Amino acid sequence: MSSAEHQLDTTPPKMGLVAGWGRYPLVLAESLRQQGYQVFGVGIHGHAPPALKELCHSYCEAGLARLGAHIRFFRRQGVQQITMAGKIHKRRLLEPNFIWKHLPDWSGVRTYCPHFVTGSRDRNDDTLLHAMIAAYARYQIVFVPATDYAPQLLAPVGRLAGTRITTAQQRDIDFGWRLAKAAGGLDIGQSVAVKGQAVLAVEAVEGTDACIRRAGVLCKKGGFTLVKVAKPQQDMRFDVPTVGIGTVKAMAKSGGRVLAIEAGRTIIIDREQVVEFANRHNIQLVAYSDVAMGSHGLVSRRDVA
Repeated sequence: MSSAEHQLDTTPPKMGLVAGWGRYPLVLAESLRQQGYQVFGVGIHGHAPPALKELCHSYCEAGLARLGAHIRFFRRQGVQQITMAGKIHKRRLLEPNFIWKHLPDWSGVRTYCPHFVTGSRDRNDDTLLHAMIAAYARYQIVFVPATDYAPQLLAPVGRLAGTRITTAQQRDIDFGWRLAKAAGGLDIGQSVAVKGQAVLAVEAVEGTDACIRRAGVLCKKGGFTLVKVAKPQQDMRFDVPTVGIGTVKAMAKSGGRVLAIEAGRTIIIDREQVVEFANRHNIQLVAYSDVAMGSHGLVSRRDVA
């Protein structure tokens, strides 16, 4: 092997990261670095955590609609694979003249004009994200699932915090699971809050924490269940269900008692901290596989050990 070939063989692999709000981009960047990757980050303006810059080999910040700037950055760095992590506050997309406020470049106009100007295409999460992925693909930049590089973040099957689930709570979980899957199938949201097999709140554009708070307002006596699941058609490259310390804090403040999530397809950020908080505030955190829940989410079962 020549010295040039040896040098190529020892060059660290590159991974691009499109980062939104929250701790997830930081945790993912750290995981990639531990695996020997050079991380090249594009932080979405007004969303990405400032600390991300320190974890990246190279970093830039750009507006959500400046897709051309994102793509040029990755191409200059020779990045061919990228992933995404972190929340995009979709409610900002509904602000008046959003697309112009964020100064879209030509790639942004080309990609988002059918959604925000002509109205010929919808603004659902999956539609917008697939449009973005297609824009990158035109330049041979491929998106890959972040969880392939941080599988330890995915929830395992089992009772993770709190006491065993009661029969009444199990009925609410089964009921909520079916409804959450139906809502996800329509690309509405991933979470449903229920109490006594009655729907309190369905997550939409406002996000999980706001859904929890609304459930607390409507259920003054507390004790409700939140079910958060992946969509039936879940693309693991983006919009993977995620819970963290903010989720369980919202549950505690709003009177929620049970947080049921989908194992293997839900990310838990800072799991030890989440479990400790849940135990301290008597919140039951349990993860089921969709297979175990039955094809329609209606199969009752004993709480997993």
